[in-house]
Amino acid sequence: MNSIENSTIPNVFIIAGEASGDALGANLMKALIKKTGGKINFHGVLGEKMLKAGAKAGAISIFPMSDLSVMGLTEVLPKLPTIMGRIKQTVQEIVQTKPDVIVTIDAPDFCFRVAKKIKKLNPHIPIVHYVAPSVWAWRPGRAKKIAKFVDHLLCLLPFEPKYFTDVGMNATFVGHPVIESKIGGGDGEDFRKRHSISEFAPLLMVLPGSRAGEISRLLPVFGEAVGLLKHTYPQVETVVVTLSVTHDKVSSVAKSWSVKTTIVGEDEKSDAFAASDVALAASGTVALELAMAELPSVIAYKMAPLTAFLAKRLIKAKFANIVNLVLDRPAIPELLLENCNPDKLAAEISELFDSQNARTNQRKAYSEAMAMLGLGTISPGNRSADVVLGLIEKKQ
Repeated sequence: MNSIENSTIPNVFIIAGEASGDALGANLMKALIKKTGGKINFHGVLGEKMLKAGAKAGAISIFPMSDLSVMGLTEVLPKLPTIMGRIKQTVQEIVQTKPDVIVTIDAPDFCFRVAKKIKKLNPHIPIVHYVAPSVWAWRPGRAKKIAKFVDHLLCLLPFEPKYFTDVGMNATFVGHPVIESKIGGGDGEDFRKRHSISEFAPLLMVLPGSRAGEISRLLPVFGEAVGLLKHTYPQVETVVVTLSVTHDKVSSVAKSWSVKTTIVGEDEKSDAFAASDVALAASGTVALELAMAELPSVIAYKMAPLTAFLAKRLIKAKFANIVNLVLDRPAIPELLLENCNPDKLAAEISELFDSQNARTNQRKAYSEAMAMLGLGTISPGNRSADVVLGLIEKKQ
């Protein structure tokens, strides 16, 4: 599908609630603009990337996306009146403007509340939700509930659609956005020179997460593991990548480690990936960035005791790392909860430092997983745009 052929200009209402959704929405909008020759209108709740992507198409956000970008009970409660007001405002805007299609992106607490209300008020407007809830990990019964108010689901992982088509919902695997990133194209040699890291030094990249809680739990354990590694690898160095909001917290801990540690921001992440020999990372989307960069890694995670207690009883997924989930085998070491301790972390990292075979096997697994996630095929933005345009054409 290259274009939409009708005399009217499609009106697309898009909702994103956080930075990851803003990036997904921007790629979708770019693809829609290209496929329609720019004959398309956007409005909704848009982030900075979406507004930039849709500027020439007159994209408008009815309120700042940052109003929805809150996490955790202590952050949500003070803003609850604002959020509830934004739900009402969004629903009213949709009812008044009658868009040809609604695209909600992740942020289910907000998006699903809006979708439910719209389905009651105007069931003829098709609703697309981008990023499938992880029903394969916990609360599988959600799939049937979501099918009542979402017309089409765009899935990031290849095994996800079945969980929703089995309950009568339309669902399409569109690919993971990491395959559109440039994370694998860094300059490792230049990075080492810039930061005075010897070309012969074993370099461990440390990625302790982006949230204060996980950083507090993981960074001390990672530091102890690094201390153990120094006994075997006296020249070992570490590079830690931080966000601007976590830089001070990470720096205060990492600078006390017993090895030379270089701390850099997100702008140097790609080069740091290329410069490193092995990575130790908190479980999360960064595991896919490591796969794109083909950097052998060990994935780790610790939770607060009560959260860990509940997770063991509620979460049904066999793995935490998406690479392992996609491959359905433990290709990348995962040390979670009580297994996330300095001795075990150091042992797994040492195996990767020492064994060419172990590093090669991980890179083969990365290549296999990335292919399954859509690398080398149609981009997620284009796949998603085809679904959206298809629903508009069907409606008309």
